[in-house]
Amino acid sequence: MSETSPSDTPETPDAADFDEMTRDIAEVPAVEVIVTVAVNLMSAAAVKLGLTEEGDKYKDLDEARKLVTALAGLLDASATEISSFHAAPLRDGLKSLQLAFREASIVPDEPGQGPGEKYTGPVYG
Repeated sequence: MSETSPSDTPETPDAADFDEMTRDIAEVPAVEVIVTVAVNLMSAAAVKLGLTEEGDKYKDLDEARKLVTALAGLLDASATEISSFHAAPLRDGLKSLQLAFREASIVPDEPGQGPGEKYTGPVYG
């Protein structure tokens, strides 16, 4: 009976893909990762707010609240890590989403109580 070592076993396609992804991620600057995550959160929130071509088809304000709050938390936590070049348009997008949430709500939150406002402060139109 022969023993095999991990180096003797052929690499599975999944393992190779994971190694490649790890190398790819290692080459991406942290600022780019943060901005990409923020843009993904913004896009998902826009869908849940019904702001896409499909309109109300995917509208879910509870889900939108979670996404907007997560975006606000990410931007607040990373404010000193990303430059104002990156942060300014993301903050503008966040404010637009917060205002859209307020408009979409049947009973709008009090100023300072809306999604993400614990991080951004009250948002007014």
